[in-house]
Amino acid sequence: MDFQYPYALAGLFVGFVVGLTGVGGGSLMTPILLYFGVSPASAVGTDLLYAAITKSGGIHVHNKKRNIDWHITFMLALGSVPAALITLWALHASGLDTATVNKVIKKSLGWAMLLTALAILFKQKIMDFSHNNNVWITRMNRKQQDIATVIVGLIMGVIVTLTSIGAGALGTVALFLLYPLLPVVRLVGTEIAHAVPLTLVAGIGHASFGNVDWGLLVNLLIGSLPGIYLGSHLAHRAAEKYLRPALALMMFYAGSKLAL
Repeated sequence: MDFQYPYALAGLFVGFVVGLTGVGGGSLMTPILLYFGVSPASAVGTDLLYAAITKSGGIHVHNKKRNIDWHITFMLALGSVPAALITLWALHASGLDTATVNKVIKKSLGWAMLLTALAILFKQKIMDFSHNNNVWITRMNRKQQDIATVIVGLIMGVIVTLTSIGAGALGTVALFLLYPLLPVVRLVGTEIAHAVPLTLVAGIGHASFGNVDWGLLVNLLIGSLPGIYLGSHLAHRAAEKYLRPALALMMFYAGSKLAL
């Protein structure tokens, strides 16, 4: 494996942004890989395993701080993991040629980026709504919450498997609505715990189709691990009210180029 500094620098940049803001992993990495000329299928497959590896450390930290609700994590995975496997099977069984598969993934990626950009922009408003409004979605009983959580997991499984985007921003926003009384840090920890098995299963599935560039993956990790460390240590100094909108606008621009 050759060291390729453009990919390591891309990993450093994305890792830094993730450490700084808590979002943007797949939403930034996959478009960057497309810009470098990596095929959509390979970009998604590589990014899925990249996400599984980089977020696995987050499970240890959040679990140690008791920031993970394992029941919610299980209900999400109950929907997302089978959905990921079915989506992978459908891609493989469709008989579509590589160019068509890449086109489907590229369009799906664009729409996922647009949805993620909106989720980032309106995250605070959605949180406020879930805390302050007594509507049906925020006052479900436990059984209804479980069913809704499995459905959210199912939708996330399809989106993440096709695009590698959405496990963080979209999933967390959905949990804000379903569980308004849980602390934010616990919802974030829960979503990270769910993202790891989902991205791992989807990533291994893509790898079985030859959609993972292993040398590229190593180069991305070489840059991203110190990037996440630096970003995390500077997060308390960052002006989040400027960073998140800027990140959302970048995603919206890139997503519109891919989807429209």
